[in-house]
Amino acid sequence: MSPPTLIDTHPDLSGTAPLALSYELFPPRSPAAAETLWHTIRELEATRPDYVSVTYGANGSTRDTAVELVNRLLTETSLRPLAHLTCVGNTPQELADIIGELLDVGVRGILALRGDHSKDAIAAVPGALRYAQDLVDLIRRVEQRRSALLCAGKVAIGVAAYPTRHPESPTEEHDIEVLLAKQRSGADFAITQVFFHTEQYADLVIRARRAGVTIPIIPGVMPLTSHRRVTRLGELTGVEPAPKLLSSLAGAETAAERLEIGVRATVDLANAALDAGAPGLHLYTFNEHQSALDVLDRLDLPRHARRSRSIRPAAIRHAASGRQQTDQDLIVQQ
Repeated sequence: MSPPTLIDTHPDLSGTAPLALSYELFPPRSPAAAETLWHTIRELEATRPDYVSVTYGANGSTRDTAVELVNRLLTETSLRPLAHLTCVGNTPQELADIIGELLDVGVRGILALRGDHSKDAIAAVPGALRYAQDLVDLIRRVEQRRSALLCAGKVAIGVAAYPTRHPESPTEEHDIEVLLAKQRSGADFAITQVFFHTEQYADLVIRARRAGVTIPIIPGVMPLTSHRRVTRLGELTGVEPAPKLLSSLAGAETAAERLEIGVRATVDLANAALDAGAPGLHLYTFNEHQSALDVLDRLDLPRHARRSRSIRPAAIRHAASGRQQTDQDLIVQQ
């Protein structure tokens, strides 16, 4: 019988791993929106998240403002950005250049997404990548060429996962096959799209593990505090939100009452995912911190302590351009 290895006996490997915490942000569209965003950033920064994701508009429509926001997060805050990147509307060479630009400014996390497009969009860009798994492969190829430059930190690649059937997918089983293909191409973790029912995250994980998906699957949770937003995302995902929740939100007489109803529902979703073994929590903030912080206040997350790195002095409220994120931006394509 072989003696136990160091891994078998090391006491530090037997405890519960700390949970990851992250938020989603999007580039602002005006100086006023930028001021609000940076207030939100400072409020969220105080919770010491492991990273914040920065969205990237359809067909790269917010590329410049997204890269600017990523760069400012790196230079003016202690936050670690996870940069969204979509492959629709760009050639592989253009994407390789964008990936290189992100790596050059210090990004070490990329969320690889297909992006939204019409049927004519692919034909309009000869040689464009068709699927997120191809983008994952491209990122790994660029990373390999830059190995010597990345000795202080390789690239972590995230992808999307779907608790309910993707609107363009024939079946939920097909969605799992796509997730498995992304893993085989080199994805390190997945973040789920929004979901509305407590059992949906656990069901996704069970199906994924049975199929051979081993990467962490992080639940993406949206504070359910807006009747309009919940209704719209229900339409986009094809999943009806709980009628009781919609009725309660519609019947709320004050903003405070609506916030309380939505936060309670969101905490229930988050706790169900954590009870199912979720390795962390990703909050879709819509650049609003209050409801996200209210959700966190009611969750008991075993978090590790992060040391703040030095932050370069800079003006915080800086005019930035871009477009507001729409609800549909959350329904990222495979």
